[in-house]
Amino acid sequence: MKQKEKVLLAYYGDDFTGSTDALEFLTLAGVKTVLFLRKPQQKDLERFPGIQAIGLAGKSRSLSPLDMETELFPAFENLKSFEPAHVHYKVCSTFDSAPHVGNIGKAIEIGSEVFNQKTVLVSPSAPHLGRFCVFGNLFARMGTTGNGEIYRIDRHPSMRKHPVTPALEGDLRLHLAKQTSKSIGLVNLTTIEKGTDAVLEAVANNQAEILFFDGVNEGHLSTIGNVFNQLATAKTVFSVGSSGIEMALGLAWKKEKIIGNKIAFEPAGEAAPLLVLSGSCSPVTSDQIEYALKNGFEGIALDSKAVDSDYQEAIIKSTAAQIVANFNKRKSTVLHTSTGADDPRIAATELFFKSKGIAENDIQQQCSSIYGKVLGQITKEVLAQVKIKRILFAGGDTSSYAASELDILALEMIAPLAPGAPLCKAISDDTLVNGLELNFKGGQVGTPDYFIKVVKGEKL
Repeated sequence: MKQKEKVLLAYYGDDFTGSTDALEFLTLAGVKTVLFLRKPQQKDLERFPGIQAIGLAGKSRSLSPLDMETELFPAFENLKSFEPAHVHYKVCSTFDSAPHVGNIGKAIEIGSEVFNQKTVLVSPSAPHLGRFCVFGNLFARMGTTGNGEIYRIDRHPSMRKHPVTPALEGDLRLHLAKQTSKSIGLVNLTTIEKGTDAVLEAVANNQAEILFFDGVNEGHLSTIGNVFNQLATAKTVFSVGSSGIEMALGLAWKKEKIIGNKIAFEPAGEAAPLLVLSGSCSPVTSDQIEYALKNGFEGIALDSKAVDSDYQEAIIKSTAAQIVANFNKRKSTVLHTSTGADDPRIAATELFFKSKGIAENDIQQQCSSIYGKVLGQITKEVLAQVKIKRILFAGGDTSSYAASELDILALEMIAPLAPGAPLCKAISDDTLVNGLELNFKGGQVGTPDYFIKVVKGEKL
């Protein structure tokens, strides 16, 4: 079978937690999917018989536009080489981005060039995660599960105060216009409601270089999936958006009998003690840390001096020793860089970088990179000393850098836990890492008892 007939979709995730989000919804749809942590080659795909979709876990959400060019041009060319029907640039469902960091407009410009596509299709909606797009405006539930209040994104209690990319505009067309000079259009809800033929006609008549699609429910995603899939009959279609695109395409493939039934998973089961590595300053994650500490977890506050190379080695060794001591006592442990946006370590870290002459716009990328690498190196020290079955990474930006320290080739989903945050198995040539159970969650994901649920392997 030719490669282009086998690969339905190839995607690049702009951070690690978002990459596993897409992995989950493809796998749940019955699509055999493998998420790679480095650009895969054909021989890598041959290790996974029956593979139908591939992901590449990236970090572009934390990069400057110039660094995004260095990152994305080769990444997109790599995915293009497998001749998939679809290539998806997967972004956070809250559309986190800004002109100076994680610029989605820049990613669209690069993708348009690599795939020679005049109009790039953008579908932000992810109703399964509580994310809805109505007349171009994005709405998000507080948290991704439960019955949290739904806010327009620029009024969302957490996203409007995001430390790196605060949501200041609800209309995504205006938000994206600050990141690119390309013209922007919208297929709005009234057209989506009319079904596939009406949307295809709107696409055919469109003159804009970027085309958004509204959506608030599974029916809308089904229509979007039908449209995207029909457009992909002649050539690879490049799209941008949330994991709603994976769900939309899954619905279309199921309808056309391209894929089979959903995969049945065995219960994950308990895995105590659990190691949690948190680089998130989200209030959702802060509540989870507080709940865990009140329910048997040991907490370790990573010293802000960890970003200073003069102290790093000593901090890595001493922190690893604390975790090992806790594990020897069978105590689950959460190692955190902050416990919310008001944690004094955040100000201390920013002050350090400013003293080194780092521009304010570059500070968060430095934080994510250095803290992530330190968390990863601490994990390697711990793995060399104690047996760990399951690790939870909290925070999209830092987890991308942390995971890259662990010599992981790829991830496969082994069980659902929370929407957008599956339990995965690591594939690695390093025997200490191979077979590790890993869970990656974004800052907004999960209920307060999330860490406890992950220990028990219970689905939220």
